[in-house]
Amino acid sequence: MKISEREPSRSAAAGLPPGEAAAWHAIGAGWRQLYGSFRQLGVSFEWHDFTAEAPVDWARSFHPASLEICLNLTGHGWVRGEDAEVRFAPMTAGFYCQGAPPLVAERSAGERHQFISVELAPEFVARHLAGQEAALYPLARAVASGRREVSGVAPPAPLTAAQQQLVQSLRNPPVVAAAQGLWFQGKAAELMAQLLFQPAAGELFCTRQHRLARERVERVIAILRRDLANPPTLEQLGREAGCSGFYLSRTFSRETGMTIPQFLQRLRMERAAELLRSGKYNVTEAALAVGYSSFSHFSLAFRQTHGCCPGLFPVSPPPSPPAARAGAADNLTTGSTRQSPAATGRSRGG
Repeated sequence: MKISEREPSRSAAAGLPPGEAAAWHAIGAGWRQLYGSFRQLGVSFEWHDFTAEAPVDWARSFHPASLEICLNLTGHGWVRGEDAEVRFAPMTAGFYCQGAPPLVAERSAGERHQFISVELAPEFVARHLAGQEAALYPLARAVASGRREVSGVAPPAPLTAAQQQLVQSLRNPPVVAAAQGLWFQGKAAELMAQLLFQPAAGELFCTRQHRLARERVERVIAILRRDLANPPTLEQLGREAGCSGFYLSRTFSRETGMTIPQFLQRLRMERAAELLRSGKYNVTEAALAVGYSSFSHFSLAFRQTHGCCPGLFPVSPPPSPPAARAGAADNLTTGSTRQSPAATGRSRGG
């Protein structure tokens, strides 16, 4: 799904502030509210999945007078405040506050962006963190103390394996519909506990070690993306990452929750999906482009990742019916938005 300009219409972004609504009109079906209402409940969970042909004005989507948490899976972005600028790399998490002066932010062109944003109203933050202000990061402390006008950014941290799993749970809640409000609000409190509190002095060494491990993992991911069809050996990866292959393998699994081969397969399947979605590759061409010479092995891996055979994968996701999208921004919404296969004029077979 690529960003395209289109006229305002009734959509999932209906009822949002004008700037925020305009940002998600441009993204279309790539934005989905998972739960909540910023105005009514003080919390909103939102899923984003889009490919940007040009830089995206990310700041337009920030809700005024909010503390927003970003769980960033793929794609690069930056957020700049009056005193600092931070960059969100893949597999990082962080938070920022939209107040006065307003933030400036952008999502990079030519990348697929997948992330969850959690918008928190100052009243929601203050209610959950009352009495704990001294232990918070300064930016979060200001919000918890009732300063609605505060604006700023906090440095992102590596996305832990548990947080990666949480992202999947947020998209598919493991509880019955009647319990999802309680479940989502509990997850909002959990994320605040993980991201808004400063580590104690004795924890700084562990924090540095974790950052070094995360940097090695990011280096490995970048190397794997460089040539999906011809990945390096574990020993070669270790040399480039500056450690032994055995240590790198253990570090990678601990940080990502996956082995290096499992992560490589995920990267290959994501790339294959992009190629098929473009309509310029058939299944055999996509398989070869990501390093598979066996169609059966490719088809099995693709089905495990995307839930359908590659020959049935949609070239371009159809828009949701307007009636189903209208008013979603101020209602409690859950569930999947799986797209149905789209017919194309080009053969998808081998």
